[in-house]
Amino acid sequence: MKFIINSQLFSKTLQALSGVITNNNTVAILNCFHFQLKDNELTIRATDLETTLVSRIQLETAKEEGVNEVAVPAKILLDILKSFSDVPLNFSVNPDNYMIDIVVGDGKYRLAGQNPETYPVLRQAENTTKITLPASVLVNAISKTSFATSNDEMRQQMSGIYCEMNSESLTFVGTDAHKLVRYRRFDVSSEENSSFILPKKPIGMLKNIILLNKEDVDVVVEYNSTNVFFSFDNYFVACRLVDGKYPNYEAAIPKDNPNKLVMNRTEFLTSLRRVSIFANQSTLQVRLLCTEKELIISAEDIENSNDAKEKIPCEYEGERMEIGFNAKFLTEMVSNIDTENVMMELAHPSRAGILFPVNEDEETKENILMLVMPVMLSAN
Repeated sequence: MKFIINSQLFSKTLQALSGVITNNNTVAILNCFHFQLKDNELTIRATDLETTLVSRIQLETAKEEGVNEVAVPAKILLDILKSFSDVPLNFSVNPDNYMIDIVVGDGKYRLAGQNPETYPVLRQAENTTKITLPASVLVNAISKTSFATSNDEMRQQMSGIYCEMNSESLTFVGTDAHKLVRYRRFDVSSEENSSFILPKKPIGMLKNIILLNKEDVDVVVEYNSTNVFFSFDNYFVACRLVDGKYPNYEAAIPKDNPNKLVMNRTEFLTSLRRVSIFANQSTLQVRLLCTEKELIISAEDIENSNDAKEKIPCEYEGERMEIGFNAKFLTEMVSNIDTENVMMELAHPSRAGILFPVNEDEETKENILMLVMPVMLSAN
């Protein structure tokens, strides 16, 4: 097994796949990349058993001598590739003992490969339903919802991104019971009604691989009752779905919210960030006092005698209201809205606030709803 490959291309590809390799693997073979050479195409695979990432690279110079597969220790290979500039790299495997030689210019490096026979077999997409969507849509859906998911390992269902498909739209949802994001697209649909929970870590890796390639390609999504598969360009991602029933997120969204607050998103976000510095660092509570022309944002830390208050212009319809929120949650949500203005719908200081982007284009193909639970206001 011999081939020549550009060191930067090699390093970029391996870095994209390396996120699935953990540092505490009890199975030694999982610390390796699996290389397979066939018809001048190098297929590289990495897995943690739950998730598998695959990339294929077309080579100009390659020979399938002796063996065409090998398991390569990931860490040492990544470390040496980081040190090279843009140079050709000669890679060869001894078929007798799987020793690997890497030759770059006047340098020669040898590392011990492993027999690939015990490397986990790639799961195949069987009895699946298939849809195709633009990579940009998938990246937006993941970015807008993943930050709202739970980090609690005891709540596996809420640690993932819920995906719901029907003939009219495609919906992604993330929630941790304190905040919720529903991202809906009307330009993507499925002939079959279906739903499943995507695991957050591999979906995050999928997003990073797409962004790394900087091209808005089509992504083919195939899924069955236990697994989901993503294919685009020279990449393939397979991961196990989160098992369990997702909570009824629609029931958590208050429907009657008579008080409507509209403000400039950037002004609101920058004020929130400044004022929250002075909040109690255990509660991160900020107060919003809504008046007809002015939004007053304030925070205080009684223990350390710190407080802050800012006023920004707004348009407000409804009764004068003061409501408290966790500044971190509110800042995360506003940061993930792209429009110039943002709207918040409110009903009562004890009920959730709903955030929407204010879209000037009424024919927009996406719909974003963000919900954040209030915190009980402490006495002044």
